[in-house]
Amino acid sequence: MSYPEPPDTPTIVAICGSTRFMREMADADRDLTWAGRIVIKPGCNMKEPHPLWADPDEAEAGKVRLDSLHRAKIRLADEVLVVGDYIGDSTRAEIAYARSLGMPVRFTHPQVDPDA
Repeated sequence: MSYPEPPDTPTIVAICGSTRFMREMADADRDLTWAGRIVIKPGCNMKEPHPLWADPDEAEAGKVRLDSLHRAKIRLADEVLVVGDYIGDSTRAEIAYARSLGMPVRFTHPQVDPDA
């Protein structure tokens, strides 16, 4: 039995950045998707009130889960795009993690690259 050749797999891009840039992340997602990329990005904005993280203890546990989940998303990706003109501790850690994996990291605002 013969199987058809698998189609080319599109590049997978993990979007990273502060959740204060969720709108900009959505814009980047749209543009990258339109260009034929598969996009993975943060799915929860804990800066906005929500019943899921209203309890402080659950919010802290959730932050740990979300950080771990985002590292898994980075591992799935071929490259990382950092969105925004500000890099906080979490994003800085994500950049270092991606680079430790040998992954290319691009920036919407290259001047914020901590290794530039």
